[in-house]
Amino acid sequence: MSESLAAQGLRLAVPRGALFADTLDLLDRLGVDTQPVRENDRRLLFAESGIITMRPSDVPTYVEAGAADLGITGKDVLMEQSERALYELADLGYGRCEMVVASLAGEDPAADALRRLGVVRVATKYPRVATRHFLSTGRQAEIVEVKGSVELAPLTGLVDAIVDLTATGTTLRENHLVVRETIAVCTARLIANPVADKLKATAIDAIVSRIAG
Repeated sequence: MSESLAAQGLRLAVPRGALFADTLDLLDRLGVDTQPVRENDRRLLFAESGIITMRPSDVPTYVEAGAADLGITGKDVLMEQSERALYELADLGYGRCEMVVASLAGEDPAADALRRLGVVRVATKYPRVATRHFLSTGRQAEIVEVKGSVELAPLTGLVDAIVDLTATGTTLRENHLVVRETIAVCTARLIANPVADKLKATAIDAIVSRIAG
């Protein structure tokens, strides 16, 4: 596959941030020229390459709306936005993290809150994932959505526990937090717009086959 994605009539939404470098390396292996993207850190749309770059959480929005035919984002994003009309085509294997429930080390404050009050306060950037997890295990949870450092919430007494993504656990340990439960293992995923998956099936299937190989 030596031609660009654009030459195949495809547009791919690429996540900036933690998955960015590995995603560009994957595209290189697929024969897609990523040099324009690598050379211009501020530019977002690379029409000649068929690549758009954006925040990982925005990738499903662009793909669902058809502004991109394909996208790459983390499974955590897809779990939080599970209502979107998308096809998940491939587990790309990189960017491995775990979605966990964590609380302060020692006797579990979350378990204690459930015993005493029948409800646990949980801070997270993933309110839908957290809500579903606690409901599925028959526990009542009050979810507090935070945008910044989730680890701060239990340290200040705002909550009893957090639901967050962790790669190495280092940040948790540095803030005296321990993992109590693992909700899911999250890696980068290739997603497609359902209409594009039908209309551009040949080109998309070729990409999926190359990835699998």
